Amino acid sequence: MKDRWEERTQMPLLVLAVAFGVAYAVPIVAPGAAPWVHRLCTHVEWAVWAAFAVDYVVRLMIAPARWAFVRSHPLDLLAVLLPMVQPLRLLRVVCTLLLVGRRARMAPQITLTTYVAGAVVGLMMFGSLAVLHVERDAPNGNIKTLGDAVWWSFTTMTTVGYGDHAPTTGLGRVLAVGLMLSGIALLGVVTANIAAWFISRFERDDAVERRHTELLETLTREVRELRAEVARLSPAPDAPAPASAPISGPVPAPDGAPGVPAPIAPRS
Repeated sequence: MKDRWEERTQMPLLVLAVAFGVAYAVPIVAPGAAPWVHRLCTHVEWAVWAAFAVDYVVRLMIAPARWAFVRSHPLDLLAVLLPMVQPLRLLRVVCTLLLVGRRARMAPQITLTTYVAGAVVGLMMFGSLAVLHVERDAPNGNIKTLGDAVWWSFTTMTTVGYGDHAPTTGLGRVLAVGLMLSGIALLGVVTANIAAWFISRFERDDAVERRHTELLETLTREVRELRAEVARLSPAPDAPAPASAPISGPVPAPDGAPGVPAPIAPRS
């Protein structure tokens, strides 16, 4: 029942996560939008968080062992409770990302490459929006546009760090640390995935080569056995020819002469 619930709610929750991303991005990209737009985006953010919270509660209720479910899903519980303790927009972003990532990892049809690519894009997008929201109004901040924020996120996630753009506020630096660690982790996953692909390819080639070697050895052994069988059945080249049997009965005479009886072979 739990698996059926997760399978049915996977796509709706991912759609809600996309709606959350749009609702989070609009007030930051368009800070001069009408007040009702900001209120609508805030309501959408809380509605998406509430949907993920309901999903967690339902999975907890239908779990065979509830305490074991809580112990095995600590990040889900943390993501559901933290926004209730301190309703910050940035905290809701982190919690929603955790919940979306958890559900994406459960999906069997999502490959590792797709998950990593989606995680990179999502972290870069939300990291850029978050640092722009924090640093845009900072007195000494140098991240003032969305382009600056995207460039900073890209250089931070790849651990290049040119230094032309850097956060100056405490919350911005916390975001930078989280983005650095996430970038290192994702790069490690990509590197491990590539190494595993090469190893599996080499192992597959070795297995094919071993099969070919075994086949050649089998064929060589069979050819050797066939040669031995042919040599056993064939006569020796220097063996004497078998003697012809004695002729019995009259020996035919030349034309016009009476036949001469053939000599009788002595009895042994």
